[in-house]
Amino acid sequence: MDIWGLALLGILIVISPGADFVLVLQTSLNAGRKAGVWTALGISVAITLHISYSMLGLSYFISQNPTLFAALRYLGAGYLIYLGVKGLLSKGQTLHIERRKTEEQSGFYYFRQGLLCNALNPKTMLFFLSVFSQVMMIDTTSQTIPMFYGLYMIALHGLWFSAVAMLLTSDACQSLLLSAKDHINKLCSAGLIAFGASLGLLG
Repeated sequence: MDIWGLALLGILIVISPGADFVLVLQTSLNAGRKAGVWTALGISVAITLHISYSMLGLSYFISQNPTLFAALRYLGAGYLIYLGVKGLLSKGQTLHIERRKTEEQSGFYYFRQGLLCNALNPKTMLFFLSVFSQVMMIDTTSQTIPMFYGLYMIALHGLWFSAVAMLLTSDACQSLLLSAKDHINKLCSAGLIAFGASLGLLG
């Protein structure tokens, strides 16, 4: 696969629905635009971690160590289930209370939430392991292409999920989604639990 094919693959991976998308959706609806953007930034920074250890070869070491990989898998699954259960338990709160609680939370709270959601997902780690093995084969004499591709993926995640947060908190979307907010929150929470269960049980 050439660099253009890998660039297209990156776009398809980023925009495909997954735990990150569900988390940004739920956070933006419940806690507002700033919280959604902070979550997006956390996801973007988590990508730098995946890229760093992929380039260093650590992801291959983790994937070949069953005990370490299983521990990471269960940790990631547990965190997704925790986020889902937390969302279900807060489903009865009104929008006014949610907004007031958001103002009391620091941006780092949502940044950390996005960071952990992505960083603890071993499927993302395996994706970057497979992709960067392809990127490095394009030019085995230099790290320039892998570095630029890494920056591209970081920017892609940050821009896409920030755009999702901005769109969902626009006046037009808010008027459409506000009446269904509680149902969407339940669906997102159930989705996070399902992603976590799938990760823990199926790998």
